[in-house]
Amino acid sequence: YRNFIGKGLRCLLNGPNTEVYKNAYHTSGRFCSQSSWPLAAKITSLQNSSVGQLPHHFSAWNIQIIRSFHVSPSFQAAPVPLFWIIVKPAQKLFAIILGRSIRKWWKALPPNKRELFKETARKNKWKILLGVSSLGVLFVMFYFTHLEETPITGRARLLVFGKEHFRELSQMEYDMWMEEFKNKMLPETDARYQVVERVVGHLSESNKDIPQVSALRWVIHVVDEPGVNAFVLPNGQVFVFTGLLNAVSDIHQLSFILGHEIAHAVLEHAVKKASLVHFLDFLSLIFLTMIWAICPRDSLAVIGQWIQSKLQEFMFDRPYSRTLEAEADKVGLQFAAKACVDVRASSVFWQQMELAETIQGQPKLPEWLSTHPSHENRAEHLDRLIPEALKIRERCNCPSLSGPDPRLIFRLNMQHLLESSKDEETPNSTKRDLSKPNLDFPHT
Repeated sequence: YRNFIGKGLRCLLNGPNTEVYKNAYHTSGRFCSQSSWPLAAKITSLQNSSVGQLPHHFSAWNIQIIRSFHVSPSFQAAPVPLFWIIVKPAQKLFAIILGRSIRKWWKALPPNKRELFKETARKNKWKILLGVSSLGVLFVMFYFTHLEETPITGRARLLVFGKEHFRELSQMEYDMWMEEFKNKMLPETDARYQVVERVVGHLSESNKDIPQVSALRWVIHVVDEPGVNAFVLPNGQVFVFTGLLNAVSDIHQLSFILGHEIAHAVLEHAVKKASLVHFLDFLSLIFLTMIWAICPRDSLAVIGQWIQSKLQEFMFDRPYSRTLEAEADKVGLQFAAKACVDVRASSVFWQQMELAETIQGQPKLPEWLSTHPSHENRAEHLDRLIPEALKIRERCNCPSLSGPDPRLIFRLNMQHLLESSKDEETPNSTKRDLSKPNLDFPHT
């Protein structure tokens, strides 16, 4: 189970900047950040606040890239999809053996029999074409008969596996995570746990009109791990690492991140991703057989198989993963807006990550090589969505946003950083200048 499904994407201390690709699902950008202020000091107000309030300050954003960050883990398939994932190597092996056997059979045929076979094929070309076309029609019919409407967005999606299977496996995955982190779970009395509990509770209460949100029971788990990580299982189990709590700048950014993760669960991205991967893998078996049958040597067939797998990955798998990430950003921003969060902080979050990678000299890969949108494109996408999110806040009778736009604050800090670098100021003074003001958390 662990070998084929994986245990989620997490931060790797002092590890290379890698992309971890799983067939089931994987999410978020690559960055790491860690605040220089202890979280316990930041949330003292939480312990003295009333039940209906959240702390209005969270942290400054002194960012250091110390490990590779993934917000979400790889989402899993259920027992039936798990069966297909387990037998997939056997399917590929069968396709290779079949294609190789066809090639050897053809080479072993005498020249006269080859010509006879070609002549027979030419005479029956319309029958062969009809058979191939019928097979293609079956695939098209299968695709369109398994399309369903995505919750909230209404976008068409392919569903091959039943949702009940994923609910079963969600419990299996939950048991696995609980076993791994059983000695690192923070108690409910811990202030950091209470921060996450109130943020998730506020998000779920503000979006209870959405059936997919109200149908799930959101259970909080805060793991005492330095990794900057957070994920939500399809059954509503929320896992947040303390490294993430130290990394976010304020309560608004934390609310957006958790809204993004909740959106993955509500939109059932695990089911969508596993279904598409299974459908494409089944189609690829036909091409794999053809490659091993046509290529004259095994070495060329291996190269052809590698090219075919990379084309599938970069033309279908990774673009689809980026699409799911953008969809989760959009819906997560709507969740945060209905909770009266300052949605403007969402784009600042990714701008900070872009700045952090630049400061640390992290190599920038083209977006088409990644399973996730680049930090820069993600921030621009959110900036385009923020006006509509602000209208949602107004329709929900949220209090007007007070104070300057955090995006403006970030730009001013960036200008100050550039000026400071020209004056050769020390890194510590630059970090102090980049500290962000505390932001109030408005309520419905």
